[in-house]
Amino acid sequence: MPPAPANELGYKPLDGGWGWMVVVGAHISIGFAYSTPKVLSIFFKEIQENLEASSSEIAWISSIMLAVMYAGGPVSSLLVNHFGSRPIVMLGGLLCGVSMVTASFGNSIVYLYLCIGVIGGCGLSLNLNASLTIISKYFLIKRPLANGLAMAGSPVFLCILAPVNQYLLDMFGWRGSLLILGGLMLNCCVAGALMRPVAQPGRRSTSGPLNEVEKPPNNTKPKIDCMNRAKTFMDFTFFKDRGFVIYLIGNVLFIFGAYAPIVFLSAYAIDQGVEEYSAAYLLSIMGFVDMFVRPATGLIASSKWIRPRIQYFFSFAMVFNGTCHLLCPLVNSYAFLVTYAAFFGLSFGMVFALIFECLMDLMGNQRFPSAVGLVTIIECFPMLLGPPAAGLLVDFFDDYRYLFFMCGSVIVTGGLFLFVMNIYNYYMLDKEKAAKVRELNQITMENQDQVNISS
Repeated sequence: MPPAPANELGYKPLDGGWGWMVVVGAHISIGFAYSTPKVLSIFFKEIQENLEASSSEIAWISSIMLAVMYAGGPVSSLLVNHFGSRPIVMLGGLLCGVSMVTASFGNSIVYLYLCIGVIGGCGLSLNLNASLTIISKYFLIKRPLANGLAMAGSPVFLCILAPVNQYLLDMFGWRGSLLILGGLMLNCCVAGALMRPVAQPGRRSTSGPLNEVEKPPNNTKPKIDCMNRAKTFMDFTFFKDRGFVIYLIGNVLFIFGAYAPIVFLSAYAIDQGVEEYSAAYLLSIMGFVDMFVRPATGLIASSKWIRPRIQYFFSFAMVFNGTCHLLCPLVNSYAFLVTYAAFFGLSFGMVFALIFECLMDLMGNQRFPSAVGLVTIIECFPMLLGPPAAGLLVDFFDDYRYLFFMCGSVIVTGGLFLFVMNIYNYYMLDKEKAAKVRELNQITMENQDQVNISS
């Protein structure tokens, strides 16, 4: 397998300095982005009873939120490319706060779909893509570590917010809890303020004033440029890239089964006779393990032994995650559920520490914003359908075990697909590279023969 792609940004990233403050901001915004749809599940039992909704209907809240977060990828990437990460993350934080505050006044499940799902999902989308993009501008050599630390925001916030939400639910009910959660999510605006734009060498010139250097040439056409950017972030030529298509298929299978076990874990534990706080702590245990796994996985992925084989490492993490779900329903004791939560956090953290790094490895820094935008909008469909499909299984069989079997089977299939197809992909890449070398050698020899004949 070839090494990680060379830097294509046109400048050398600092790999440190203010970049670590950017990682702190990304840690906060990504933490809210990924943990919020999960910890909202703590309110679902009470919302379900209050609004008289089924398990499938209540699962749509997190599904719509996650789907909109992923579907907004291209728009978010376009806005980040035009305005920069700082204002976009601050706008996302404002939308998240507004969504939770307005949802606290809801009296129908459809109203919650609109407020939490659509408005909140839009805010999370702005937070996520802007944070990932600015990390790729500040880091190159230490990028897996930076990504791991930033993505660790998800388990850290999950670990904290799960018991906090249970406490808020007991004290203020689900309406008051959403109101307080909305205020907490405004901290994303503070995180966005840390995301200072990258100072790129060569942008300034000592031969003239700064405003002359930054003034656009007279022949620029802003409208045409904007249209070209829009086309870039919906660039379907990525489907001609074999490695991208393989990555996308594996990810779609993973995303379909990834979130339903989280959404229904607390409800499953309560159904098995576990006390409510103990059920909420399962999410905290998962988040606590995940918290340390993500940066550790980033360090391991940065090593000279794993970095060239990072796609295989990603495949292993997916198979490991799916196997955990398949084993979960076999034993019903709380001790086993704690063990499952720990291994779930371990495998889930490994996958999400690598999921965007593998895309960067395939596409390179320059093409990553476009690629991640296209990937996220495609993944919104399995994200939207996964938890409600699991909820339908619960409604139909009146048993949570079948959703774990379904999710585990789909994820294991995706991991095995990635492993086998990456072997094929890198074999074909080596074969194509060898063919190009032979072709170049043949052209060189023909040119040399012509020179000899003419002489």
